[in-house]
Amino acid sequence: MILPKVRDPRFVTIRRGGTLTDEDHRLLALWAASCAEHVRGLFDSARPGDPRPRQAIEHARAWARGEVTMMRARAAGGHAMGAARDLRGAARHAAYAAG
Repeated sequence: MILPKVRDPRFVTIRRGGTLTDEDHRLLALWAASCAEHVRGLFDSARPGDPRPRQAIEHARAWARGEVTMMRARAAGGHAMGAARDLRGAARHAAYAAG
């Protein structure tokens, strides 16, 4: 992932010097999970037996509910990104969306 040198403070949590509240951070995670869910079928059609993107979406929602740690949710996202590595096209981007 390529990040800009100066990060937008709207997407940085307050505890790290930005303006994003914890509540809004959770809302963004739920929104991202919903977006990824919409395209997950593109990945599932290419790799029906690979649960990593689905698990990443579930972990993002669980984090937003306070049921798993950020580290656990991030690890699940990393595994979803790994599922994208050897794919091309829409299936690859759907796995990245889940990550």
